[in-house]
Amino acid sequence: MADISVNIGGLRMKNPVMTASGTFGYGPEFADLVPIEEIGGIIVKGTTLHPRQGNPYPRMAETAQGMLNCVGLQNKGVDYFCEHIYPEVSKIDTNIIVNVSGSSIDDYAECAARINALEHIPAIELNISCPNVKQGGMAFGVTCSGAADVVRAVRERYHKTLIVKLSPNVTNVADIARAVEAEGADSVSLINTIMGMAIDIEKRRPVLSIATGGLSGPAVKPVALRMVWQVAKAVSIPVIGLGGISNAKDAIEFLMAGATAIEIGTANFIDPQVTVKVARGISEWLDAHGCRNVSEIIGALED
Repeated sequence: MADISVNIGGLRMKNPVMTASGTFGYGPEFADLVPIEEIGGIIVKGTTLHPRQGNPYPRMAETAQGMLNCVGLQNKGVDYFCEHIYPEVSKIDTNIIVNVSGSSIDDYAECAARINALEHIPAIELNISCPNVKQGGMAFGVTCSGAADVVRAVRERYHKTLIVKLSPNVTNVADIARAVEAEGADSVSLINTIMGMAIDIEKRRPVLSIATGGLSGPAVKPVALRMVWQVAKAVSIPVIGLGGISNAKDAIEFLMAGATAIEIGTANFIDPQVTVKVARGISEWLDAHGCRNVSEIIGALED
C-alpha cells in the first residue's frame, strides 16, 4: 500500500485530505456519519476574536454545479471555542486546524495568539479574504501589502504551522502568495470562494440577503486548479488546493498541479463521507499505478 502521508510545514498528516472551513462544523457533528479519525485534517468553521451573528437569511443558494453562500462567519468567538469546543475536538485523533478571521490586524493577531496557547491545535488557517474595517471594507487579501501586513502581525504572535488562505478575487494570486511567504507563512491554501450572485426573477430581488455571496463547488474547479498550478510554481512552501473537489480524480489533479494536500468543502453537503472516500481513492490509484509514495505525483504535471 502506498504511503499517502504528507507534511505541511511542521504539520504531519496521515493523508493529504482535509475538510474546508465552514463545511464540516467542528468535526464531532459528523462522527456518526464518517470515521473522522481517517481524515488528514479537519479545518473548523471560521473563528473570530469576538462573536459574530452572521448575515440575515437567506444566505445560501444552490447554483448549477455549486452553491452560493453569504453566511458571514457566524460563530461564538475564540473564547467560546477555547472553553467549550476545544475540550471536545482535542480528543479527535487527527489534526484539528482553526480557521481564523478578523476585521482588523489586531483582531487577527489576538485571535491567533489565544489559539496558539491550545496544546492540541497544531495549525491555523488564516482567512485573509475578510474586509478590513479600517480601510473602507477592502479585503486584506486583495493586495500584496494588505496580505503581508496581517501575516506579519500574526506570525509575531503565532508560533505553530501557519496556513494562509488566499482569495481568487485578485489580479495575480501568485504575487499575493509570494508576499505572504515572505512574511513567514508555512503554507498557502487556495482558492477561497469566487464572488457571485443569483436573482429571483419573480420577486425581482437577489436570492441572497446581501445580494452577493461566495461561489463554491464543481463550477469553480477549473479556476481553482489553474490558480493552484500558478502558485505552486511561484512559491517554495507547500500549497493546499481546494475548489470543487468531489472525488479522488479531482484530488489527484490538484496534487499533480503542485498541491501537497487538498481540502474538500461543498461536496461534504452531498456526501458526508466524501473525504474518507477520496483518501482511499488516492491510495488505490497510487497502488494501481505502481507509486509507493504520494510525493511521486505532487507537482508531476508535465508542461
